[in-house]
Amino acid sequence: MFGIIRPCRHRLSERLRTSWWAHLCGLCLTLRDDHGQFARAATNYDGLIISALVEAQSPAGSPRRVAGPCPLRGMRTAPVSVGEGARLAAAASLVLASAKVRDHVDDRDGVFGRRPVAGAARVVADRWARQGGVSAHSVGFDTTPLVDAVGRQASVESSVGPGDSVLVVTEPTESATSAACAHTAVLAGRPGNVEPLGEVGRLFGRVVHLVDAVEDLAEDTGTGAWNPLTATGTTLTEARRLCDDAVLGVRLALRECVFTDAALVHALLVHELEQAVVRAFAHAGSRKRGRSAGREVRDGDGGCLWLPRFRIPARERNAAAGCGIAMWQCCTCQFCCRDPFPGPWSGRPRESCGDCCECCDCCDC
Repeated sequence: MFGIIRPCRHRLSERLRTSWWAHLCGLCLTLRDDHGQFARAATNYDGLIISALVEAQSPAGSPRRVAGPCPLRGMRTAPVSVGEGARLAAAASLVLASAKVRDHVDDRDGVFGRRPVAGAARVVADRWARQGGVSAHSVGFDTTPLVDAVGRQASVESSVGPGDSVLVVTEPTESATSAACAHTAVLAGRPGNVEPLGEVGRLFGRVVHLVDAVEDLAEDTGTGAWNPLTATGTTLTEARRLCDDAVLGVRLALRECVFTDAALVHALLVHELEQAVVRAFAHAGSRKRGRSAGREVRDGDGGCLWLPRFRIPARERNAAAGCGIAMWQCCTCQFCCRDPFPGPWSGRPRESCGDCCECCDCCDC
């Protein structure tokens, strides 16, 4: 799973946390049911915002069903979202995931630099793009803007140089996310929301692209890979200004929308989007590595977060097992929200969560 909107479970109230999980699991299960088990790899934390937007605008909300036990939920059942919102989110996630895979192949990142892997990855990317089109057609969404954005990205990146605006590079992503967010208003029967939600999607896509570039900057600089910030000569200060302006624009555009229940959308697209920007730039600007079992980083408020590092004995080291453990640790909040001993589902925050865990369903903004 990927995406920049990854809320700590203790920053959401119980009601909003349950709703967030319902949309995340609904997206994952829709991908499985419509396109097979492997398609679940395209599950995108940001993609569930599409499903949440549909529910927030619908007078009756979105339908739910009870899903069976899942390891990522501590082997518990849970209500999950179904219907048009989940299918639109699945379509957008598949198309954007195909773009991400192609981007890794074009940049020859890691194992994608090997021809057999690159060839297989291109096949997967093409398949996901086709499957995304099928899901989109079922909810009346034209994927042309998304497919066009995927096709234009490489040529746009090759055309920019030092002195050009980095927003030239982010424009295809902005167009794709704008189209997907605007269509949520069509599904919910809120034509007056089409324009402001298109603006929300455009600015959200800008933040996603810039944050991704900031998070990859150190690695791309070390490996010599292409990065929009270095290619255009954009400083971290300028990138932060663009992100902050976009976050403010999202907040203002949401005020122009009519919602039935805006609590989750507000939490994700206002507070968590701002937190994602703070997190990305704090880590890019200051990082200290420990010498043993973890690494210490500075958070946006100047505090310290201790992130544990895995050490697997050589005889037991296995790539598949390592990926499974890492996914389990992240998705059960082992990294940031568990106590040292009770276990990942203790429900008690670590000290590093601080006052941010005392959130309610709404705020005075």
